[in-house]
Amino acid sequence: MSRRFCLTLDLKDEPKLMAEYKRYHEKVWPEITESIKESGIEDMEIYLLGTRMFMIMEVNDSFTFDKKAKADKRNPKVQEWEDLMWKFQQALPQAKRGEKWLRMERIFKLEG
Repeated sequence: MSRRFCLTLDLKDEPKLMAEYKRYHEKVWPEITESIKESGIEDMEIYLLGTRMFMIMEVNDSFTFDKKAKADKRNPKVQEWEDLMWKFQQALPQAKRGEKWLRMERIFKLEG
Protein backbone atom coordinates (compact mmCIF):
# COMPACT_ATOMS: atom_id res chain seq x y z
CA MET A 1 0.00 0.00 0.00
CA SER A 2 1.38 3.41 -0.88
CA ARG A 3 1.19 6.60 1.11
CA ARG A 4 1.19 10.17 -0.15
CA PHE A 5 3.09 13.14 1.22
CA CYS A 6 2.86 16.73 0.02
CA LEU A 7 5.68 19.17 0.64
CA THR A 8 6.37 22.79 -0.20
CA LEU A 9 9.36 25.08 -0.68
CA ASP A 10 10.02 28.41 -2.39
CA LEU A 11 12.35 29.35 -5.19
CA LYS A 12 14.25 32.61 -5.09
CA ASP A 13 12.30 35.28 -6.95
CA GLU A 14 14.86 35.69 -9.73
CA PRO A 15 13.62 34.77 -13.25
CA LYS A 16 17.05 33.61 -14.51
CA LEU A 17 17.52 31.32 -11.51
CA MET A 18 13.96 29.98 -11.82
CA ALA A 19 14.53 29.17 -15.51
CA GLU A 20 17.80 27.42 -14.69
CA TYR A 21 16.12 25.41 -11.92
CA LYS A 22 13.47 24.22 -14.38
CA ARG A 23 16.18 23.20 -16.86
CA TYR A 24 17.89 21.04 -14.22
CA HIS A 25 14.58 19.29 -13.62
CA GLU A 26 14.12 18.50 -17.31
CA LYS A 27 17.00 16.03 -16.93
CA VAL A 28 17.60 15.17 -13.28
CA TRP A 29 20.90 13.41 -12.69
CA PRO A 30 20.45 9.62 -12.83
CA GLU A 31 22.09 9.19 -9.40
CA ILE A 32 19.38 11.40 -7.94
CA THR A 33 16.46 9.52 -9.48
CA GLU A 34 18.10 6.25 -8.40
CA SER A 35 18.41 7.44 -4.79
CA ILE A 36 14.78 8.58 -4.83
CA LYS A 37 13.56 5.18 -6.03
CA GLU A 38 15.85 3.25 -3.67
CA SER A 39 14.40 5.11 -0.68
CA GLY A 40 10.90 3.77 -1.35
CA ILE A 41 9.52 6.74 -3.25
CA GLU A 42 7.48 5.24 -6.07
CA ASP A 43 6.28 8.45 -7.71
CA MET A 44 7.19 12.11 -7.34
CA GLU A 45 5.96 15.28 -9.01
CA ILE A 46 6.89 18.92 -8.44
CA TYR A 47 4.59 21.78 -9.42
CA LEU A 48 5.42 25.48 -9.50
CA LEU A 49 3.27 28.62 -9.21
CA GLY A 50 5.24 31.84 -9.04
CA THR A 51 8.00 31.00 -6.58
CA ARG A 52 6.04 28.40 -4.57
CA MET A 53 6.79 24.75 -5.28
CA PHE A 54 4.55 21.84 -4.35
CA MET A 55 5.86 18.26 -4.29
CA ILE A 56 3.70 15.14 -4.24
CA MET A 57 5.38 11.88 -3.24
CA GLU A 58 3.84 8.44 -3.35
CA VAL A 59 5.87 6.12 -1.12
CA ASN A 60 5.82 2.44 -0.23
CA ASP A 61 5.82 0.96 3.28
CA SER A 62 9.64 0.89 3.46
CA PHE A 63 9.95 4.69 3.16
CA THR A 64 10.68 6.94 6.11
CA PHE A 65 11.92 10.53 6.05
CA ASP A 66 14.61 9.59 8.57
CA LYS A 67 15.98 6.72 6.44
CA LYS A 68 15.95 8.94 3.35
CA ALA A 69 17.82 11.74 5.16
CA LYS A 70 20.47 9.34 6.47
CA ALA A 71 20.98 7.76 3.02
CA ASP A 72 21.22 11.22 1.43
CA LYS A 73 23.91 12.30 3.89
CA ARG A 74 26.01 9.26 2.93
CA ASN A 75 25.61 9.88 -0.82
CA PRO A 76 28.10 12.46 -2.19
CA LYS A 77 26.17 12.89 -5.46
CA VAL A 78 22.93 13.64 -3.58
CA GLN A 79 24.83 16.15 -1.42
CA GLU A 80 26.24 17.78 -4.56
CA TRP A 81 22.71 18.01 -6.05
CA GLU A 82 21.24 19.41 -2.83
CA ASP A 83 23.97 22.04 -2.57
CA LEU A 84 23.40 23.03 -6.20
CA MET A 85 19.60 23.20 -5.78
CA TRP A 86 19.98 25.43 -2.70
CA LYS A 87 21.36 28.09 -5.08
CA PHE A 88 17.79 28.37 -6.42
CA GLN A 89 15.71 27.60 -3.33
CA GLN A 90 14.85 29.56 -0.23
CA ALA A 91 13.39 28.35 3.03
CA LEU A 92 9.83 29.20 3.95
CA PRO A 93 9.40 31.70 6.80
CA GLN A 94 8.20 28.96 9.19
CA ALA A 95 11.13 26.61 8.42
CA LYS A 96 13.51 25.77 11.21
CA ARG A 97 17.24 26.18 10.67
CA GLY A 98 18.42 23.65 8.07
CA GLU A 99 14.91 22.71 6.88
CA LYS A 100 14.08 22.85 3.20
CA TRP A 101 10.99 21.04 1.95
CA LEU A 102 8.23 21.23 4.58
CA ARG A 103 5.45 18.67 4.91
CA MET A 104 2.00 20.06 4.33
CA GLU A 105 -1.08 19.17 6.37
CA ARG A 106 -3.99 17.65 4.49
CA ILE A 107 -7.14 19.48 5.52
CA PHE A 108 -9.63 17.97 3.04
CA LYS A 109 -10.15 14.75 1.11
CA LEU A 110 -13.07 14.08 -1.19
CA GLU A 111 -14.67 10.81 -0.11
CA GLY A 112 -16.85 8.54 -2.22
